[in-house]
Amino acid sequence: MARTLSERDLAILSLLAPEVTDPLCPGSGHDFFSILPPVSNHFATDDADFLNRIEQLPDEDLTYLAGLILDGKESIGCMRPEHVVLLADEIARRISMETADSIIGLYAAGVACENEDDEE
Repeated sequence: MARTLSERDLAILSLLAPEVTDPLCPGSGHDFFSILPPVSNHFATDDADFLNRIEQLPDEDLTYLAGLILDGKESIGCMRPEHVVLLADEIARRISMETADSIIGLYAAGVACENEDDEE
C-alpha cells in the first residue's frame, strides 16, 4: 500500500540505514513507500547485515513496524524472503511468536506491496 512516510517512519529508516541521505528509491526515483523493502533491497549488504540493522531497533520501533505490517501499511511483499524470515525471527524473540506467525502468514499468502515495481 502506497503511503507517505511519517516523521517517525523516516527516523526508523534513518536508524536502519544511516547511509540514506534522500528518501528516494534508487531504482525508481520515487519516494520510498515503506521502510523495510529499501533496507532489504538497497542498503543491507547481506543477511547478516540486514539482521544487524533490525537488531538495532528499540522494541517500541520493532513493535510499531510489526503493527504497520499487520495493518497492511508496511509492505513486506517486496522484501527478500530470507529477510522476512530474519525479521519474523526477531519479532518472535522480542515481541511474540503469534505476531511473527501472522507476518509470515501474510508473506506466504502473497500480500505484496501495490507499488512493488517502484520500490525495488
